[in-house]
Amino acid sequence: MEEKQNQDYKQLYGLIGKNISYSFSRGYFNSKFQDEGLSDSFYTNFDIQDIAAFPDILKNNNNIKGFNVTIPYKEQIMPFLDDLDETAREVGAVNTIAIDNGKLIGHNTDYYGFLQSIKPLLQPHHKKALILGTGGASKAVAYVMKLLKINFKFVSRNPKLKQFSYSDINSGILQNYSIIINTTPLGTFPEVSQKPDLPYKQLTPEHLLFDLIYNPEETAFLKEGKKKGALTANGSTMLAQQAEQAWKIWNTTSK
Repeated sequence: MEEKQNQDYKQLYGLIGKNISYSFSRGYFNSKFQDEGLSDSFYTNFDIQDIAAFPDILKNNNNIKGFNVTIPYKEQIMPFLDDLDETAREVGAVNTIAIDNGKLIGHNTDYYGFLQSIKPLLQPHHKKALILGTGGASKAVAYVMKLLKINFKFVSRNPKLKQFSYSDINSGILQNYSIIINTTPLGTFPEVSQKPDLPYKQLTPEHLLFDLIYNPEETAFLKEGKKKGALTANGSTMLAQQAEQAWKIWNTTSK
């Protein structure tokens, strides 16, 4: 039904991801199209179980004007693209694709959304950050930390050189790293009880906990921070900021 419906629109946009029925983007953009009187535009989810299905989406939808990309394909999508803009190349991940004269150009607007969201929350003592997870979103977060001159370490279940494992995190490390950013999907609806494996009892009001997840509004990770008086924020503002940036890219790219 939706595939037929997609063909009825002159301008089709969509989200590439896996198990993304919860996604914010479809509702956000279709409301935007309605508010702006863009009756020939539609945004849909392309929920695929493997990135190898991406070329079929292009083949079956010749009215595509742009994509967003989410977990787990922000890095996997890159070999399918014709080029990357400078920021996406530096970040090493893509969350927005524009179509420029038939060529697929990868962009990263996650970094912009995250920068605009975290900047107002930072206080003078927020000098070092732990980035939980090492996927595509974590790369945009790391890029922002570099821009802000904030030292950071990745925390991973399978740490590489110069990364922490979750079992490494103790009171000493938490005392030293006052920003903790969750880029993993742990805690996303419907698995709302899940959270990264951290010694939450060691958190203090000096900490800032930022979760890129926006559904639910307050994850188990953020609840633990709030119990200890930490400053907390979710990914909803980041998402809106990056979506608007994607819209600007799509509308300044020659199709």
